[in-house]
Amino acid sequence: MHSWVQEIASLCQPKDIHFCDGSEEEYSHLCNLLVQKGTFVPLIRPNSFWCHSTPDDVARSEANTYICSLQQEDAGPTNNWKDPSEMKALLKDLFRGSMRGRTLYVIPFCMGPLKSPYARFGIQITDSPYVACNMRLMTRMGKEASDAMQGKPFVPCLHSVGMPLQKESDDVPWPNNPQHKYIVQFPDEPSIWSFGSGYGGNALLSKKCFALRIASVLGEKEGWLAEHMLLIGVTNPAGEKKYFAASFPSGCGKTNLAMLKSLLSGWTIECVGDDIAWLHLKNGQLYGINPENGFFGVAPGTSEKTNPVAAEMIKKNTIFTNTALTANHDVWWEGMSETPPDHLTSWKGKPWDHTGTASHPNARFTIQAGQCSILSPEFNNPQGVPISAIIFGGRRSTLVPLVVESLSWNHGVFLGASMSSEMTAAAEGQVGKLRHDPFAMLPFCGYNMGDYFKHWIEMGKNSQKLPQIFHVNWFRKDAQGHYLWPGFRHNTYVLKWIFERVSGLPNAKPSPIGNLPIDGIFPSELAHIDTVGYLEDASEMRRYFMTFGSKIPPELLRELDQLQQRLTPSK
Repeated sequence: MHSWVQEIASLCQPKDIHFCDGSEEEYSHLCNLLVQKGTFVPLIRPNSFWCHSTPDDVARSEANTYICSLQQEDAGPTNNWKDPSEMKALLKDLFRGSMRGRTLYVIPFCMGPLKSPYARFGIQITDSPYVACNMRLMTRMGKEASDAMQGKPFVPCLHSVGMPLQKESDDVPWPNNPQHKYIVQFPDEPSIWSFGSGYGGNALLSKKCFALRIASVLGEKEGWLAEHMLLIGVTNPAGEKKYFAASFPSGCGKTNLAMLKSLLSGWTIECVGDDIAWLHLKNGQLYGINPENGFFGVAPGTSEKTNPVAAEMIKKNTIFTNTALTANHDVWWEGMSETPPDHLTSWKGKPWDHTGTASHPNARFTIQAGQCSILSPEFNNPQGVPISAIIFGGRRSTLVPLVVESLSWNHGVFLGASMSSEMTAAAEGQVGKLRHDPFAMLPFCGYNMGDYFKHWIEMGKNSQKLPQIFHVNWFRKDAQGHYLWPGFRHNTYVLKWIFERVSGLPNAKPSPIGNLPIDGIFPSELAHIDTVGYLEDASEMRRYFMTFGSKIPPELLRELDQLQQRLTPSK
């Protein structure tokens, strides 16, 4: 580690080097430093802070994200690729002297419970104290991680905001480099280099870069899965508990579902994780761990009504980014209340004039997992939790029913591979545009998605106790544009039906697209099958599958053939 740190210090030329120990004293010092810099504003919520980015640094920058595998084919058609030697040369030129006038922070961190055989280690170097503070909340970071790492491999993660200083007075509250922005994964090393952005998954390299893009490559090589999934435990009135993993694109309700407060008497839900799950086979059973130690949740839409657990959790010890700031130094965002308070400071740092939104649609809160009141007792179980059901879901205003059960493991993999979702503000792009997002992993799979589909098929062959696979859609609308399902806490009813199906209850009926709830459980309009629409969707899916060429598994093409046959009336 020390030789690598010295190598990077020689390249980036910082004024100081600080090895993070993860202590409360260190965190307080860094927060106070950010207050002095004008980055953080202390809030009336204890030990909490507000900050805002620049308008050009507000979300994951997928256009500037690269998978630099040795062979372009290994990155596949869904990833940006550049020759790794060319990219490394370009990055070294950018990083040369990039930390002048700044402190280089060395952040050792562990992904997963410290004593887990499935844990992986990383070291992030950054010149951003904002990143160091967020990493302390999001990961098992500091001395404990460093001690546990001894003698084990780690993933080197290098980050710079890309704004060297001639003198300290030249600094700005949110340094970044809009002219040069790169988020690069080198899966064959493996290593991560990120330059020019200070925000979210572009800068917190433990999150999407490591826990998904790099980890997905490790999982494919070693026989496990790194997935964009929440993990929850669901207990019925009889005291029987089952664990579900659920995969939705960013901004589609993972945190709300992970922290669901049950509407049903006797049913309880516990949170193991809200965003990422690593799934391993043990004795033929699929187990999941949460590699993270905190939440980086979307703030807009979070309220006492939609997510009372999160609303209570973030009353202290929280970093808020790109929300609005109230006159009495609290935070506010759209969806928190019907009427905004007077005299708001917008997410752009200026008095809000009631044009546009006061908070950015991708505004975030960062908080340690231990503050979640329904955190599962199994959160730190080194072996993980046994998975009984896998749930896929996207944001679809038409066509897709509330819930459907797959007919088999391979059909479930097909449901995951054929996911499409309307885009949200979590990534740069046109909000509301429908795009293919297989397994909600389109921006996060670190290798060819054709090989990724095959890996899912192969995992099913190695398991004697396969989880049942489901697909949900909370976002279906009527012809007037009104949501047909209230969502949020009402989603407990869907979890109950899934629980009962996993338990073997015969409360489902067959349909061309899979098993649906029997009549009377949910409103009929939420189970209506538009045959013509699904046939059009299937034709588009065949075209999309062909973009992967010979890499597309024949099992998925057979599932597509069979779907079209079931949808086509016999003559």
